Amino acid sequence: MILTNQKSIAVLPFDNLSSDPENEYFSDGMTEEIINALSRIDGLKVTARTSSFVFKSNKQDIRKIGKDLGVAMVMEGSVRKSNDRVRITAQLIRSEDGFHIWSENFDRKLNDIFELQDEISLIIADKVREHSGHFEINDHLVEAPTDNITAYQLYLKGRYYFNKWTLPTFKKAAACYKKSIEEDPSFVLPYFGAGFSYSCLGSWGGMDQKPAYELVRSYYDQGKKLDGSTFFGLMCESQYLFWACWEYKKAYEIVTQAHKLNPNDSELNEYLAEIHTTLGDFDAAWEYIELSTKLNPLSPNHCYTEANYHYLKGDFETALESIEKGLLIVPEFIILVELKLACFIHLGREESLLKTVDLNKGMLQYPDLYHYVYNLFHKKSEVNQDEVLSLYEEMQSAEITPLVGWDLILLLSAGMIDASMKYLEVKVEERRSQYINFKHDPFYAPLRPLSEFTTLAKQRFPDTTLTAFSSKKECNSDVLSETEASTYQRLLLDQMEQERYHLNSELSLKELADKIQLHPNKLSWLLNERLHKNYYDFINSYRLKEFQERALDKENAHLSILGLAYESGFSSKSVFNDYFKKTTGSTPKNWIKQNK
Repeated sequence: MILTNQKSIAVLPFDNLSSDPENEYFSDGMTEEIINALSRIDGLKVTARTSSFVFKSNKQDIRKIGKDLGVAMVMEGSVRKSNDRVRITAQLIRSEDGFHIWSENFDRKLNDIFELQDEISLIIADKVREHSGHFEINDHLVEAPTDNITAYQLYLKGRYYFNKWTLPTFKKAAACYKKSIEEDPSFVLPYFGAGFSYSCLGSWGGMDQKPAYELVRSYYDQGKKLDGSTFFGLMCESQYLFWACWEYKKAYEIVTQAHKLNPNDSELNEYLAEIHTTLGDFDAAWEYIELSTKLNPLSPNHCYTEANYHYLKGDFETALESIEKGLLIVPEFIILVELKLACFIHLGREESLLKTVDLNKGMLQYPDLYHYVYNLFHKKSEVNQDEVLSLYEEMQSAEITPLVGWDLILLLSAGMIDASMKYLEVKVEERRSQYINFKHDPFYAPLRPLSEFTTLAKQRFPDTTLTAFSSKKECNSDVLSETEASTYQRLLLDQMEQERYHLNSELSLKELADKIQLHPNKLSWLLNERLHKNYYDFINSYRLKEFQERALDKENAHLSILGLAYESGFSSKSVFNDYFKKTTGSTPKNWIKQNK
């Protein structure tokens, strides 16, 4: 049984309630911004965007969503944008039983959108901490990246298109980012967004690599002049240097800077796994794969990275298990389908290969290729080199470059070793990302004994050692000394008895911290580490005691149970009944009968 981390949350995609369905980019953007803000909190597990967005058009019971994602709490809501105003409705739900912890409506001017994102993120973080346990929260989680709201909306629209991960939408994303830059040339994020879009267009075959990468470099250079320290910018440049330029040392140096800004980003950890896998450091790669899948359990990309890890190690059966997990999430995820076909070829499972090809004929670029390669690989037919070369040349002239190097696999399966080695040298020289794992790909086994292959591997990866990240947390400045803890603990308990703060049903941890003049982070630590209670249990224990005393007082016989609960400080009937039963194991009515 997998235990759910109580300090965990998933933010589901906000519903777009605007009259214009085109505003979906805005509701998606608001969701993603809050996910990003919360994910910066050390000690809070936040499900990544990809897994949360699985439930965008697949509405399910909150309890099942919480179980699938392994989170204790789920946030959902809606966005209505109209002219210069935006209305956001949000609610926080306990996934174990569907209990509603908090809900609120926010109605603001569009110009105040960043303050609103910050406010909602801080409230959500506070509520999770109040109910789950201690972690530190910064005074602000969102900073305004631009003063130009039009530029910001164009940036969100660019991100909306990019996240669809297709060649046409990469082009739309690049166009939106360019318009955003025109609106506000000082806004740094769209420069990296545009560069990343052209990087994908170049590597995926959406445009010629040379002009695409020239645009990438131009946008990244402009962005770095404005601010080279943003998490998004560091990730974009590092991935470009690794995948497009194969400059793995420099890419790793840059990604270490991004790691300091947000070590819990699932895509960052997946990317680190890819770097270590390419270099052959499989132990380190697996650590990052495990972390990324915990943060983003329903990401088909992560399933692919995990499957590719097993494939490169030659464990094809385990790779197929990871592939099936990914295809359950996105059945049309083509790169998983192609890796599945590769596994079937290695395992000699002809019938499975033919069935998979038949099911995916509409998506595969060369549906007849795979069985042809299978027959060559297992030598079920004589090699007709003219026929092989004809198919090879057809693949070379294709407008769109396949994401898997099947052209080289074709030559290798036909036993054309010299031609294969020369072709690999060309593709490595061109830094084609499809061949970056050439040192470990099982299909390339016939090339490994060649001196040319050994030389090529040493030229491109001369030093495969990377400086490991420090996993030690920095010293926590918000923790109280022993003397301070004892002093504030006495002060807190005395004040609670004298001032009876619990009678205020709207009291929050932040407000209580202010009353005893202590930072909320320190009060949270004090409650959890010294009193061994989260804020929710701490404050409601006083309210429960208050209720029990009032309920047994004959002078209150004329009051209803719910009336007594409200007078004791409970904010709602559901909160009162939930806490009472959890603490006493009985209903309020039965408890009163037993104790009167």
